[in-house]
Amino acid sequence: MRSTHAAIGATVMIAAAGLTACSTEPDTTSAPGSTTAPENEDSPSQYRDGEYSATGWYGSLPSHHDVTLTIENDTVTAVAITTPAEDPTSLGYQQRFAAALPEAVVGQNVGDLAVDRLAGSSGCSEGFMDALAQIRDDAVEGTS
Repeated sequence: MRSTHAAIGATVMIAAAGLTACSTEPDTTSAPGSTTAPENEDSPSQYRDGEYSATGWYGSLPSHHDVTLTIENDTVTAVAITTPAEDPTSLGYQQRFAAALPEAVVGQNVGDLAVDRLAGSSGCSEGFMDALAQIRDDAVEGTS
């Protein structure tokens, strides 16, 4: 128990110093990290089908992810995300986030998608949501 508290304390101290790229708090919930509203199947598509990419920025370093989403009928069918951090702690957060992301977003309605905390990381979620906002803007029906 004492070593667990020491490890958590070290992580919090590193995060407070701005050395980690993704997490500032330990994951204390067992909730999946994404929430979605039910899709209205009777409404027309709001987003154009296709593959969209954007860079999402977050944190004080600043850090980023390059995110690619594939959208079909307003639903995320595939996701890819980079893990460019050079700091080993930051890279670990990014890699865990990237590994958990497909399960959290594939099959979800892109317009309702919200990732708050995933795989113990809240900062990486902010970067993903920044990229998602850009992707939504690019994919809106009626825009070029």
